[in-house]
Amino acid sequence: MRKLSLACLFFVSMMLALIGPPSAAMAASGAVHINIVKAGFIVGVSGGNGSLRYAGRLYPLSIGGVSLGATIGLSKVELVGSAQGLHDPSDIEGVYSGAGAGLAIAGGGRIAKLTNSKGVVLMVKGRQVGFMFSVDLSGMQVSLKK
Repeated sequence: MRKLSLACLFFVSMMLALIGPPSAAMAASGAVHINIVKAGFIVGVSGGNGSLRYAGRLYPLSIGGVSLGATIGLSKVELVGSAQGLHDPSDIEGVYSGAGAGLAIAGGGRIAKLTNSKGVVLMVKGRQVGFMFSVDLSGMQVSLKK
């Protein structure tokens, strides 16, 4: 019986070695909802919060480091979209960047595509309230609230 158990263990180990680690194709996606607020006169302060819906659970997010350009007054942006390439909810954490990370809000808006160092891709679109015509999302820091 012990020889059979060792043979089964060896077989399972070899199969796992052949399959390899989880690939991007095996990664899941989640839904994101992000609110960013900026207030200021010449120099602005920005931050926000949001949520990730992943595997049937809701995870609160904290947003920081968003550059929204020169602002006089108050502006709020609400973004919705997806987080692709998640293996775990904590994969959403990190600094996001991307070519064309600006989000043009005027005239109905467009989609922004941002990536973090873990390979998670945020595809977001939004609407804005306040005085501003575009939003630069480069350098957006996302973290799970503890």
